[in-house]
Amino acid sequence: MSPTGRPTSRDVAHEAGVSQSTVSLVLGGKSAGRVSPATAQAVRDAAERLGYRPNLAARNLRLGSARTVLLIVPTLTAPFFGEVYLGAARVAAEHGFGIVAYPWPDDAGPADSPFAAPHEAIDGIIATSLAADVTSEFRDTPVVMLDSDPAGTAPTVVFDVADGMRAVAAHLADLGHRRIGHVAASIDQWTFHARGEALAAAVEALPGGSYTRASGALEVGSARDAAGLLLDRPAPPTALVCDDDLIAAGAYKAARARGLEVPRDLSVTGFDDVQLATALEPELTTVRLPAEALGAEGMTALLALLKGGDPPPRSLPGELVVRGSTAAAPGAPVRSRPLGLDSSHG
Repeated sequence: MSPTGRPTSRDVAHEAGVSQSTVSLVLGGKSAGRVSPATAQAVRDAAERLGYRPNLAARNLRLGSARTVLLIVPTLTAPFFGEVYLGAARVAAEHGFGIVAYPWPDDAGPADSPFAAPHEAIDGIIATSLAADVTSEFRDTPVVMLDSDPAGTAPTVVFDVADGMRAVAAHLADLGHRRIGHVAASIDQWTFHARGEALAAAVEALPGGSYTRASGALEVGSARDAAGLLLDRPAPPTALVCDDDLIAAGAYKAARARGLEVPRDLSVTGFDDVQLATALEPELTTVRLPAEALGAEGMTALLALLKGGDPPPRSLPGELVVRGSTAAAPGAPVRSRPLGLDSSHG
């Protein structure tokens, strides 16, 4: 049930035991020859039991009428989301659709949503890096979630961020690191929860492994302060694992403020592999995420949803890219064979 208490097509789908796209076909009068009479009747019965009535926005969303998809991102300033847009726009153009990017920051309320004006006609939504419960704002619009909790009700395309973090932990373990600090993003999103849980489990499984954590906002100054808290501990970490390449830049600053040299005294890793990773000195060891592929796969899933399909969840692998910011822990022996994902040198 939506926060307003009004049943949605997703509620009808759950009640009838069918996909949301099937509900849209039946209640939109497009089920003939595509949905069995028994299933169509089950959907209509469920809608009647729940008191569901399609709203004005849903009536305006006719497949093919707008040929427009809304791409919702947390910000327009991060290069990562520009690559997501490029991938989605490429696939959309191949099928005669246009993409409109819309920023929806974490603290945006209903008044800031693109659904404040229900007469705006769009065919579907691709939302990236947002909390799963934000889909309640989307009402009856077909939606695919990117880099979001796969346990949600909408189709998802995600990165295997947990495997990426396990590869980072294995790489650092090979270099003799056991005291590993996590500079985490203080953002309540599935992707950051998954990164943190995987890293903590991997470090704690190491013989003699020690995991410490400090969090901050996704900006350099806050990340510098969070990293500083870890480096000022009585037994500071010999490696800092950062949730994002921008956070890693803050970790560099914290290290240098304390007279530590990266990587001689402290190894640092990032996540995402945006352009900043090679602008830092030394260049950053990080996990490369295929952002453009994420957008392309998201648009492909949405097209399937618009055609009445039920696209399965997709998970895209990352790639550990080893550069100059990681080295042997001071005084530690180095294992001769790497563990985890294959690494590449960029």
